[in-house]
Amino acid sequence: MKVLDAELAAALETSAALRDDGGEIDWVSRRALLAERRTGEPPVRADRVGFEDLDLPRPDGSTLAVRLYRPRHELGPFGTLVYFHGGAFALGDLEAEHALCEFYSAQAGCALLSVDYRLAPEHPYPAGFEDGQTALAFTAEHADELGLDPARLAVGGASAGGALAAGLAQAARDAGGPPLVLQFLVYPVIDDRLQTASMHLDTPVFFRRAAESMWRNYLAGTEGEPPAYAVPGRAHNFAGLPPAYVLTAEHDPLRDEGIDYAGRLLAAEVSVELHSYAGAVHGFDLYAPGSALTRRSLEERSASLRASLGPRSA
Repeated sequence: MKVLDAELAAALETSAALRDDGGEIDWVSRRALLAERRTGEPPVRADRVGFEDLDLPRPDGSTLAVRLYRPRHELGPFGTLVYFHGGAFALGDLEAEHALCEFYSAQAGCALLSVDYRLAPEHPYPAGFEDGQTALAFTAEHADELGLDPARLAVGGASAGGALAAGLAQAARDAGGPPLVLQFLVYPVIDDRLQTASMHLDTPVFFRRAAESMWRNYLAGTEGEPPAYAVPGRAHNFAGLPPAYVLTAEHDPLRDEGIDYAGRLLAAEVSVELHSYAGAVHGFDLYAPGSALTRRSLEERSASLRASLGPRSA
């Protein structure tokens, strides 16, 4: 029986959430609708955080926009989360989760670098992933001048951003660095094969057909089995990956692949903190930012980030 959190159910009735109307999903058109929906903020104001926008050079000579958040009243150098917004690899920008990034930085006492990675369908894999590599390398190489701690770097993201973060964690391990202390995965996209039981649930906000369309766009430039790091769930070796925070939602087709990924990390003796939220849907914190469910979740996320990246004891 589908029992949604009451506050969340009420918020969804008036939201611009994605609906399964049986038609083809036009992700590009939905970008404008998503921008119109930006009305809520996390329940704790993050006025203790400053941020600046930077343009990082890509290998091809173009630039990658990022936003660096740092606590105003904490002493650095700061542990840093390189963060990727959600949006099915096709939606979102630096504004999409701005309030959430402020909140993480303030509550965890860490720096956060939000990445405006290239989006499908115009830019399928590996464009967004390569932007992630650019951002992570920049953070590691320029840590000292930015007041960051190169020994405390993490990657994280929500939904499709979680797939980018998990893939980058695998790539960093295989390349011998930069070393990461955490992969922070919020209702992450993990596996393009869509074979889990939860992928067949009748779910609001995000559903199997949307997942199929998302992967079709993102992997449009590949042939055969997806290349390494494009699909984190296809990895064969989980040993040596950084500790993980994994969050899943009960009424989310991505639920079981997130839980399975956490289990495979644990089986490889990787430390994992797993939270599965009853009554929650995909993106519940964005649709009901002031709900008790969201407040509890954000407190738990911040505690995990603070443990890995927060201020060090004197």
